[in-house]
Amino acid sequence: MSEPPIVLVTSCNRLLGDHPFHLAGRKYVDAVRLAGALPLIAPPFAEADLATLLGFADGVLLTGSQSNVHPSHYGEAVYDPTLPLDPDRDAWTLPLVNLALARGVPLFGICRGTQEANVALGGNLHQAVHAQPGLADHRAPRGQRAERQYAPAHRVNVVAGGLLEALVGEAEFEVNSVHGQGINRLAEGLRVEARAPDGLVEAFSAPKAPGFNLFVQWHPEWRAAANPISLRLFQAFGDAVRVHRQRRRTPATAPIPA
Repeated sequence: MSEPPIVLVTSCNRLLGDHPFHLAGRKYVDAVRLAGALPLIAPPFAEADLATLLGFADGVLLTGSQSNVHPSHYGEAVYDPTLPLDPDRDAWTLPLVNLALARGVPLFGICRGTQEANVALGGNLHQAVHAQPGLADHRAPRGQRAERQYAPAHRVNVVAGGLLEALVGEAEFEVNSVHGQGINRLAEGLRVEARAPDGLVEAFSAPKAPGFNLFVQWHPEWRAAANPISLRLFQAFGDAVRVHRQRRRTPATAPIPA
């Protein structure tokens, strides 16, 4: 029986009391297992070590987080200093996005992971979506239990002819919405895969990259096993990491002389 593929799960940096920790939500770990892969929570790595890291990884899951990408990465000052930032995460996940895409390592971004991918590739963000004219408030209701915060909040309209349509086979479906920031200018070369009713980009892909990649603004990992759309997305991601593992482990054969 073949070994399951390994998926790197990006972590966040938090202080618990006086002690620093690297943390990743269990729902992301469970979703990777649902995809048929082994999750490996990764702490920050030096940029020089990322090539080694991707040398044994079969996929990368860019997790969501309460923290935001520091706006200095797209030339802006902090809009709301009360919101959490995680510069240690930015320092390695932004270059990780570029290297993983260049190497064809399957990449799945969720919420903050989607935002950091857009920033890593040259795009920028709305730091407060709810403050933008014409855009809705995409934040979760405050003071509610997780079941209410992650309940379906609005539909997304899938762009015809793209990767997301091919994966889910639906023109629209309902998603949760727990984010304050969102995509403003999409980086050059990225393709919109879905939009919210107010026009905000909810999913995109990098079609020119050699490997599977998809970035979504909602949280498909939330109770993924009970959500048909989430199941299709994680199944596709799992299939991609298994293919990548097989290619990585299969030695290239020289052509037979005529």
